[in-house]
Amino acid sequence: MKKVSRNCGHGISVVEAKNDFQELIKHPTADACHQFMPPIPAPRSRNDNHNPPRISRLFGAGVPSRLCATAALKRNVGVEVLDCTHLVDSPATMITISKEDYLKAIAEAEAEGQTVIPATLAHWLSVTRPAVTFALKRLKKDGLVSIKKEGHISLTSQGREIAERTMIRHHLIERMLSEMFGMAWYEIHDEAERLEHAVSPAFEKKLVEKLGHKDTCPHGNGLALRSPAERRKRGMRLLSEAEAGSKYVVASVYERDRKLLEFFEKEGIRPGVRLAVEARNYDGTVSLSVEKHQIRLGTSAAERIWVAKS
Repeated sequence: MKKVSRNCGHGISVVEAKNDFQELIKHPTADACHQFMPPIPAPRSRNDNHNPPRISRLFGAGVPSRLCATAALKRNVGVEVLDCTHLVDSPATMITISKEDYLKAIAEAEAEGQTVIPATLAHWLSVTRPAVTFALKRLKKDGLVSIKKEGHISLTSQGREIAERTMIRHHLIERMLSEMFGMAWYEIHDEAERLEHAVSPAFEKKLVEKLGHKDTCPHGNGLALRSPAERRKRGMRLLSEAEAGSKYVVASVYERDRKLLEFFEKEGIRPGVRLAVEARNYDGTVSLSVEKHQIRLGTSAAERIWVAKS
């Protein structure tokens, strides 16, 4: 590395940048390293292969200059930066796909009655704890989450607004795939997880015009997230809590487990289906009559279904 300025022009020294990046480089997992760093673009010309690239060209415009400078130092790519004022700092409100995923996960976990801590998010998003730590540090700095001393995580008003916007788009994509393209109800969640980030405000408006307003998705879950306590106030209960000898209608099912949804489909359990609880067995299973056939569900599956008396 030829020369690096002592200050990036934004009040951040190289030493501070190096310290800021230490947490990431101790655990160089793919999901951590890609949290806020886009892929390196192809060289603009043949000469770019032989000249030390500028940081802004190496990592792309809009990437935080503090992260760029630190990453460049770590990778030792021979970056020459005499004046860093040409680098564009991303605004605190710049929203990435990763940020939307974290904010939505926090909101959904809260709605399921969970106390959200870093371990919750690691499990929810299938990422490592170091990746969660790094992401939360950025989200807190951006004013999107607050973290209490005991580690409890909650959304700020701005963070909740972004989470709700992402969930609305997820809801619309699920309905589009189901109602317009005839995709199976147990397949659409995973597709919507990928597509929700690509929905522009203009496309969102078109989807609302085409699909109309509807509160529930094909899994029966409401657009307005409701906690277990709120669901019970509306007369719903978990199938694992249902009374033997009573008849119910399936109100909603847990949608984040594709294999579980496929199992429910195979057994004829889906939103709107009527079933009768024949018995609650000693081993914790529930005997059901669903569409004229008998099945037994284990507790882990029965706890993923909300029902209401028919």
